[in-house]
Amino acid sequence: MLRVRPVEAGDAAGLLALVGEASPWVHTLPKSPAAVERAIERSLASFAESVDVPSDESYLFVLEDAEGGMRGTAAISATAGADGTFFAFRNDVLHQVSRDLGISNNVHALSLSSDLTGHSQLSGFFVQDWSKPGPEAELLSRSRLLFAATAPRRFSDRFFSSLAGITDLDSQSPFWDALGRKFFRMDFLAAERLVEGARNRTLIVELMPHYPVYVPLLPGDAQAALGQVHPEAALPFNILSREGFEPDEYIDIFDGGPILRALRASLKSFTAAVLRDLGAGVPPAAGMPCLVATAREERFRCVLTEVAPLEDAETVLLSEAARRALEVGAGDAVRCVAL
Repeated sequence: MLRVRPVEAGDAAGLLALVGEASPWVHTLPKSPAAVERAIERSLASFAESVDVPSDESYLFVLEDAEGGMRGTAAISATAGADGTFFAFRNDVLHQVSRDLGISNNVHALSLSSDLTGHSQLSGFFVQDWSKPGPEAELLSRSRLLFAATAPRRFSDRFFSSLAGITDLDSQSPFWDALGRKFFRMDFLAAERLVEGARNRTLIVELMPHYPVYVPLLPGDAQAALGQVHPEAALPFNILSREGFEPDEYIDIFDGGPILRALRASLKSFTAAVLRDLGAGVPPAAGMPCLVATAREERFRCVLTEVAPLEDAETVLLSEAARRALEVGAGDAVRCVAL
């Protein structure tokens, strides 16, 4: 049975091998050995921290099979830009009027914005068999939010995720080529490697334009790329959309990809999840697919399994494999949400 758990100190080699399979457009993944080590160390420290107010904590999870093989990874940061400022472009409309000519125009412009600083950020999502994903992708992505539901004080009440924008077969971004390259003087992937997927580096505010960028002045292919998701990023886009995320006025400052946002109160992992005690017994032969997570912060675990309908039940019955994966026994509380 597949399960999601927090990353552990001994996962470095497996995690590095896993992320080596990812395409370059998954820009929020740690790619180098040093970056993987830093991500693991930061996650271990974050889980160990006693948190009252969310700060610079970052929680890294892995998806593993019954043999302990690593099948995916995903992360969630308590506050984006906690160690700096998170930058994005905000879509604005500038109203311009010439009374002498009797002309009034609304002009689409992009403004460098730090509005998302302080939101909790979902990032670093990657699962094996990306082109033919199964329900394990939903398990991996949504388990982060079930952990946030278990430990709400560790996170903001506002969440977002920045998804990859349009690039061509050579991994060139029309939006980057039209704008970012003019200031960074390097290719898109080189810039991504430089900042390691971050959007809070000082060099961003040092180099990117501080004044509004008038969209009509950009080339047609750059305008067409605004807010468009990379075809291979349709998987996380669809999962997050089903969860309750929506694209709005913010886009990524590098490739123009969409940024999806949601309030805690609109996310199913918070509003549709129920707490149940684990009963003693065997689950029904046919049930409903459900994400089941531990209701404890320490040694958090999450699995996808079948359970009886939860509406009127005071307890939930799980298979022996699910109980072992969750490390729970009769009487323990679990958090359940229908898939």
